[in-house]
Amino acid sequence: MNVSEFANLSGLRAVVTGSTSGIGRAIAFEFVKAGSDVVIHGTHRREAAESVATELRLFGSRAFAVMADVGEQDSLPAFVERCWTDLGGIDIWVNNAGVDLLTGDAAKLEFADKLQRLYEVDVRSTLLLSRLVGQRMVAAGGGVILNIGWDQAERGMEGDSGELFAASKSAIMGFTRSLAVSLAPSVRVNCIAPGWIRTKWGDGANEVWQQRVLRETPLKRWGTPEDIAAVARFLASREASYLTGQVIYVNGGAQR
Repeated sequence: MNVSEFANLSGLRAVVTGSTSGIGRAIAFEFVKAGSDVVIHGTHRREAAESVATELRLFGSRAFAVMADVGEQDSLPAFVERCWTDLGGIDIWVNNAGVDLLTGDAAKLEFADKLQRLYEVDVRSTLLLSRLVGQRMVAAGGGVILNIGWDQAERGMEGDSGELFAASKSAIMGFTRSLAVSLAPSVRVNCIAPGWIRTKWGDGANEVWQQRVLRETPLKRWGTPEDIAAVARFLASREASYLTGQVIYVNGGAQR
């Protein structure tokens, strides 16, 4: 496979949490197309994780499926150890795993229970995994950590989901800035803040939401998982070697 010289990830080893579908899956594919080996992470659907890993091997890279519930704090050290062992080290770690409060079973939970799940899966796992991986990367001489925020976390959005995601994603965005200082100069830490991205919820959103997306987005379209993946590839690459502690808004120009 011919790999473009720009944002070339050949020889690098990446882990993308929550990568059986959506944004995580797109990032994993983009990394492999750039020459990286990758761990596909899933929580419950092993068949889906293995299927994605099998597809990725067709590009000539190594791809492993590793299952772990990142919402369980005690499972995190073993998860990191397994990924590190399978890949023989980790150069890039992407904290993408998150609770689906819009289309999954968690959508039926009460506000306080949704908040607890967001804390466990989105916030706590991002913080603890980043610290575990970051310490190993420093000892190994370098690496890149990427987190996922939300473009409306700082300006606010009405409703239960807006309040919940603003709280959790603001925490991750703030943590990114501080961890980047802690791990500098050998490890870079950045965050991508997506706008309206057409994942599972976007596909089924009613006309009111479809029009809201177009109204709030100057580029007049939904973003795609591939839009996020392209930025993740750049941030993971050597071309972004002077970028750390940044929150990169990928939202079609929407006001913040």
